[in-house]
Amino acid sequence: MSSPFATAAPGAAFDAFIGPARDTAAGRRPWTPEDGPMPALYLSHGAPPLYDDADWMRDLFDWAHRMPQPKAVVIVSAHWESAPLTISSPTAGTPLVYDFGGFAARYYTMTYATPDASALADRIATMLAGSEDVHRSSRGLDHGAWVPLSVMYPNADVPVLQVSMPDEDPDRLMRLGARLRELRSEGVLVVGSGFMTHGLPFLTRDMLRGESVPGWTDDFDAWVSDALARGDVDTLRRFGKAPGMPYAHPTAEHYVPLFVTLGVASDPAAPVTTEIDGMMWGLSRRSFSVA
Repeated sequence: MSSPFATAAPGAAFDAFIGPARDTAAGRRPWTPEDGPMPALYLSHGAPPLYDDADWMRDLFDWAHRMPQPKAVVIVSAHWESAPLTISSPTAGTPLVYDFGGFAARYYTMTYATPDASALADRIATMLAGSEDVHRSSRGLDHGAWVPLSVMYPNADVPVLQVSMPDEDPDRLMRLGARLRELRSEGVLVVGSGFMTHGLPFLTRDMLRGESVPGWTDDFDAWVSDALARGDVDTLRRFGKAPGMPYAHPTAEHYVPLFVTLGVASDPAAPVTTEIDGMMWGLSRRSFSVA
């Protein structure tokens, strides 16, 4: 059986999507204070082959299109764990980080040149002063940021700043989200970027057994969906004992960004709004927003 990552024409769906998407996105209404706080998002970011999934790209684009155009995006990605807390380079057109392997060469040529985010970097450093040591870096955006955002904001006309995940502790990540909460009232979209299941070491094995959706994905997705719908943060914290574990998340970095998102919420225990569900390669692409 071939790799689930293989595709006959890498990026062809993106090529068909991007022109009309840019035209449509150009007409988006910008956020104003009268809109109230921006929501916060947890999204399953899809990795580079998101660009081969026309339906998923449309789901992400339509989700962004239902919101006002944010003044900026702050994103915490599964693919950048660094302590102390560090922010990415805010310079315009900062280089991308191609932090993946085993994919088609096309994906290593993708570009996403975002505007200068220096003012946002200064704002975050000021906000977190006294509670976090904030380090600045020359690091660019990793694929947990630039892949989904290039679909949601295809004109690269929104400043983007990435904030590292200092560790995987749910409580610390919720406190980080809470400290970023006031950005929502300034028109900033705060995003936790992961993948609701990420059992890649087991995926090909189970597909060879004829399981298009492995049981561990179904079990974990049902568990997390129920807990999110009830606003049960305590249950979500105990993910290590969830059905489908440890196969759904052999390591936790793709799950725990959701605690940043919940921390940004006005009420972290309120039920979330599921924006995208379903499966890709037998992995859950569940994504949600909070008010």
